Amino acid sequence: MATNGHILVVDDEKPIRRLLRMYLGDAGFTVAEAADGRAAVAEVKKGGIDLVLLDLMLPGQDGLDTCRELQSLGRVPVIMVTAREDEAHRVLGLELGADDYVTKPFSPAELVARVRAVLRRIGEAPHDQTISAGSAVVDPVARTCTVDGRGVELTRLELDLLVELATHPGVAYSRERLLERVWRYQSAVGAKTVDVHVANLRRKIGVDIGIVAVRGIGYKLEPPA
Repeated sequence: MATNGHILVVDDEKPIRRLLRMYLGDAGFTVAEAADGRAAVAEVKKGGIDLVLLDLMLPGQDGLDTCRELQSLGRVPVIMVTAREDEAHRVLGLELGADDYVTKPFSPAELVARVRAVLRRIGEAPHDQTISAGSAVVDPVARTCTVDGRGVELTRLELDLLVELATHPGVAYSRERLLERVWRYQSAVGAKTVDVHVANLRRKIGVDIGIVAVRGIGYKLEPPA
C-alpha cells in the first residue's frame, strides 16, 4: 500500500518514539525507529528512508555528529527535534545541513506539517537549465554548484536559496519571503535561519557572487560587474 513517505524517528526515549510513530502513522507515513545515532546511520544506509526526525540529545554519538554523518551519505532530509533552550545547537544543526527543526513540546499538527513541507519542497520539479551568479554556476537538476570550475559542496537548502536569488537578480527579498519561497512555509523557522544560510553560502563559495544585504528588508543578488 502506498504511503506518504518513510520516516526514521531517532530518539533514545521509547515513549517519544512511540508517540511520533502514532502521529506520523495517523498521517499516512511509514515509520522506522532508532534509539541512537549509530543505529540511525545504519538504518539510512539500508536505503528507503525519505526523511529523518533526529533528536539532538542522544547517548554516545549526539544528534549533531549524527546529522553531519547523515549529510555525508547523500543528504537525506533531516528535521531536528530540540528543546526550546537549544538555540545554539539548532543554528549549528542548520549549518551542518539540517532542513528544519521542531521544538519540544510540539503539537502533532505542527510536526506533520513540517515533515510534509520538507518532503514537498524536495519533490518539486527543478529548473531545467543552469543558472549563473557571478563566477558561480548552479545546475538545479544535477544539484551541483561550481565556481571557476571548482565544485562547491552545498546543502540542499543552501543550493535552493542560491537558485532562488540567482533566478531573480536584483530582486530584494525579505527574510519572510525567502522562508516562504525556499522553506515553503512563511516564518516557520525564524528569520535567523536565512542569515545562517546566507553566511554559509558566502563562506563556502569563497568569492563575491553579489549576495548583498538590503537594509531593513533582507537580501538580493547583484552579480559584481
